[in-house]
Amino acid sequence: MAVWALGINHNTAPLDLRGRFAFAIDKIGPHLNGLRQSMPSAPEAAIVSTCNRTEIYCAGDQSHLEHTLDWLAQSGGVSTQALRSHTYSLTDDAAARHAFRVASGLDSMVLGEPQILGQLKDAVRAADAAGALGSTLSQLFQRSFAVAKEVRSSTEIGAHSISMAAAAVRLAGQLFEDMGKVKVLFVGAGEMIELCSTHFAAKNPQSITIANRTLERGEQLASRFDAQVMRLSDLPERLAEFDAVISCTASTLPIIGLGAVERALKKRKRRPMFMVDLAVPRDIEPEVKRLSDVYLYTVDDLASVVQTGQANRQAAVAQAEAIVDTGVQSFMHWLDKRHTVPLIQELKAQADAWRAQELARAHKALAKGEDPAAVLEALSKGLTQKMLHGAFAELHAADAVARERASHAIEHFFLRKER
Repeated sequence: MAVWALGINHNTAPLDLRGRFAFAIDKIGPHLNGLRQSMPSAPEAAIVSTCNRTEIYCAGDQSHLEHTLDWLAQSGGVSTQALRSHTYSLTDDAAARHAFRVASGLDSMVLGEPQILGQLKDAVRAADAAGALGSTLSQLFQRSFAVAKEVRSSTEIGAHSISMAAAAVRLAGQLFEDMGKVKVLFVGAGEMIELCSTHFAAKNPQSITIANRTLERGEQLASRFDAQVMRLSDLPERLAEFDAVISCTASTLPIIGLGAVERALKKRKRRPMFMVDLAVPRDIEPEVKRLSDVYLYTVDDLASVVQTGQANRQAAVAQAEAIVDTGVQSFMHWLDKRHTVPLIQELKAQADAWRAQELARAHKALAKGEDPAAVLEALSKGLTQKMLHGAFAELHAADAVARERASHAIEHFFLRKER
């Protein structure tokens, strides 16, 4: 059984390229079906898609990395050659090590961040629901969750980490002298916006407003922070009201355009706007960054901020990597044993068939009133003969090489002395 992984992340691909390969969690099923159908054989498969990475994990009789790359390139509308230089591909123990490091937060932009583990679990549930998850990938991911749990409980890898949400607040604090006078708008109502809302609310801004496509979801989040709610469709007209705008939606196209921001700045009489686009693909058109009175940050722009304090966690990294290595060795040992499973099953089935034959013969003899001791003796001899018939046949083979090979095998399996 082969295991392979292929992906792009914040280290290998720019934001706009990553945006082409963002898969919504509720659309994963059809994509997995298409991926598996594109292979010579339908392997086990799972797709992990976050702001910072898109990764495909597969398991099958043999590795099909090239087919996986072709499918990913086609799904994003780019050529295989153009995508190749931005991807990383891993097989077997290297693929397992990568999965374990991702789950543990060792491969994240924010070292040790816990959010990736939840995203990984969501991806596994989606793959399972799509019928794309088999025993091999199930073992890989369940072991990755166990490794991540041990890393978090046994090391300080997550200590002092700065999340994207906290980084956004820190940057806003550098621009605005008094956060108590800042009007904040959150666009979207998902997990990332919820995290950001919590961090900003702690700074007691003048007001918080949630703009969402569905008012009900926005109202649920707004109720936690005594915030106001507005429809997403009202955003262009009301954008000028806000000093800070943090956006993270699942839209495939930008929802805040250059023209809307220019009109907002004119109404604000050039008062600066702080904007954070945490979405992949982008929610805010990249041209907005060129406006002199706008301070726009993307997930990649926050990288230097979230790395603060990373040096203090490097001592824990070695401990975490050791835990990962142990997990990889355990998984590969399990995977190696899987190769013998068909043979074990076949051997067990043969032994059960022999046993059933001899038991049936014994039952008939007992029913005829034959001596039980004699019946048991015949049963044991019958089983012994069936078990040793193949060995005797090999020992009597005409081929000297075959006899020699059989002799060593028989000595190993049948004549070992207990120590």
